Amino acid sequence: MSLESEYEDPEQIRWQGRFLVMKQRGRWEYVSRTRDIRAAVILAIDQGHVILVEQFRIPLGRRTIELPAGLVGDDDGGEGEDALTAAIRELEEEAGYRAATIEVVGEFFSSPGMVTEAFTLFRATGLEQVSTGGGVDGEDITVHRVALDAIEPFIAARRAEGFGIDTRLLLFLGPRLISI
Repeated sequence: MSLESEYEDPEQIRWQGRFLVMKQRGRWEYVSRTRDIRAAVILAIDQGHVILVEQFRIPLGRRTIELPAGLVGDDDGGEGEDALTAAIRELEEEAGYRAATIEVVGEFFSSPGMVTEAFTLFRATGLEQVSTGGGVDGEDITVHRVALDAIEPFIAARRAEGFGIDTRLLLFLGPRLISI
């Protein structure tokens, strides 16, 4: 049986919580967000630096280093929010910055064999710091402004300290990995 024909099997909900749904289609088990909520991720570049955020992630049981990001329309009453509005909001809430320019890079899928979650990646430039950031309601986010030419040692140091490193940080390691 081909995967395309297996996709024709009916989708069954095995479990549903407030934010996640465990589904099965044929032999495949996977997770979706409820209400088909998507994410906005921001690659914020400021005069040769990138803005990264650090926060504790319960599923990993440790702090992580990530690009600023957030869910689109996840708040009650926010169902009509678009990804650009969410990106603007999240950049300010998490990192404390506003951007003069935000452009769409494209849509990406986090782990397509396991989750249906997609995110839109935005590139933000012309940054102005308007607050210390830190997130909302106990998110306890630490903001890092890292020089682009120091990103590899920064990531290596955080990894050595036991931090989880978000896969999206491969943006910075990719060119070196490809040129080897």
